[in-house]
Amino acid sequence: MTNHITIPESHVGLLYEDGAFERELGPGSHHLGSFWEWLSGAVTRRVTIVDLRERSVTIKGQEILTADKAAIRISLLVYFKVIDAKAAMHRVTSYEERIYEDVQLAARRFLASRALGDILTDRNEISDAVREDVAGSAGGYGVEILRADVKDLVFPGNLREIMNQVLEVERRSEAQLVQARREAEVTKIKADAAAAAQRAQLELQRELERASLEAEADKHRHRLAWEIEEAAAVAARPELLRLRELATLADMAKTGGKFVVGLPGSTLTKIASE
Repeated sequence: MTNHITIPESHVGLLYEDGAFERELGPGSHHLGSFWEWLSGAVTRRVTIVDLRERSVTIKGQEILTADKAAIRISLLVYFKVIDAKAAMHRVTSYEERIYEDVQLAARRFLASRALGDILTDRNEISDAVREDVAGSAGGYGVEILRADVKDLVFPGNLREIMNQVLEVERRSEAQLVQARREAEVTKIKADAAAAAQRAQLELQRELERASLEAEADKHRHRLAWEIEEAAAVAARPELLRLRELATLADMAKTGGKFVVGLPGSTLTKIASE
């Protein structure tokens, strides 16, 4: 080995001298003793580089019996990263293999305690339970479990057919429910529109009636004002009444009416034509 080494970013180096751990080396360039020391072989140095970036491992399908004795196969995708390189390299033979084993056992413990219906109801519960179960033990060998997602969940053939039938029934029920809600919304919209139209019609009718009453009232007011004005004019000039009588005689004569003249009060009385 040379007396010089470069540690990449997001990695850490573990330096060993004569087989014993000496110290951690951060990213960058490092000199490992003098050239003559290296050349003479007085001290044997070795550096193990550990990746600190987030990584994933797939826990392949394994058959597990649920609490109600249904056999299922589950595959998990586990995301993790090394947070303590010294512990990860010194406390277990291979931290990646240990993660694989811990996740397998955690999944088996969880699924064995749940009925199939509960497992199907919430697949996220599996992920959360496995992550929480493994987090403590993984922390002991310098690894942080970020998340554990269910990648695949496989059922035996006969159970798969039953589940497909159940899912089909659920899809149909959901479609019927959506259709019923849509029809109810359409009915409500139509009812609201009809009620709004009826309210508008009633409002228009009330406005027309009010306008008609106001017009009739105006007519009566104008007629009354004219009669008052006429009465005042006759009272001021009585000869106007005589002129009105003569005008009335002329109009009646045109229609061929018969009259009796000289009645009390100089009133002209029309006798209906035969």
